Amino acid sequence: MTYQTIQFEMHGLICLLTLDRPDRLNALTVEVANEFNAAVQEALEKGARVIVLTGAGRAFCAGGDMRQMQEIASTEGRVEAFFDEPLRILNETILLIRRTPVPFIAAVNGVASGGGCNLALACDLVIAAESAKFNQAFIKIGLVPDCGGTFMLPRLVGWKRAAELMFTGDLISAQRAAEMGMINSVAADGELMSQVMAMAEKLANSPTAAIGQIKQLLEASAVNDYGCQLDLERQAQIEAGKTKDFTEGVSAFLEKRPPRFVGS
Repeated sequence: MTYQTIQFEMHGLICLLTLDRPDRLNALTVEVANEFNAAVQEALEKGARVIVLTGAGRAFCAGGDMRQMQEIASTEGRVEAFFDEPLRILNETILLIRRTPVPFIAAVNGVASGGGCNLALACDLVIAAESAKFNQAFIKIGLVPDCGGTFMLPRLVGWKRAAELMFTGDLISAQRAAEMGMINSVAADGELMSQVMAMAEKLANSPTAAIGQIKQLLEASAVNDYGCQLDLERQAQIEAGKTKDFTEGVSAFLEKRPPRFVGS
């Protein structure tokens, strides 16, 4: 498939998706969301076991495209038109990241603002360049966080810090984001993609079927009580025990050799 707003690359078992609107700081539009969703499906069809997301140019993603917001509001004659169907499609993108049973890694190469920040936080792992910055910019224009920010951020940094970040919209450095637990790690600007791809390679050669189940367990833990989570773990463990990777893992352990996982 040919994409207009996304660069699609396969590197073995790793799919690299690059938001490709550098002139607009990779701002999110309906087209970006639709193409991203299609690209994820194509990646899975081509056997991707890890998906890496980054941005072209000097930004990761500046959030929603204000120009498209004005155009939709003008065409429809009502400002709320931008927040209806477009947000529904963007929400599908966030849920796709959370519910697709392969790991997603955000390689944050520059500013990640508003919805762009929350797009990164929806990924399973976030590695940022040391010059990258993050903020919940919504308050700057009188809006509330979307793209799952009010769900994810307080679970990462705590209620009080999330409130401060969302109330003020202040920019924070990648280092500060890492100290808060908002992201996983920080890389030197020139080493970001090499570190991200090394992590992606490590995960791609892991038992990714089990990683997919771990994602589902983590997602469910946000709403389950302890007993329900124990039951869900038991069910997931039974399914994991049926995989080729479990058989291979045990064999490799007993034979004292590195395992060769196939992701199923």
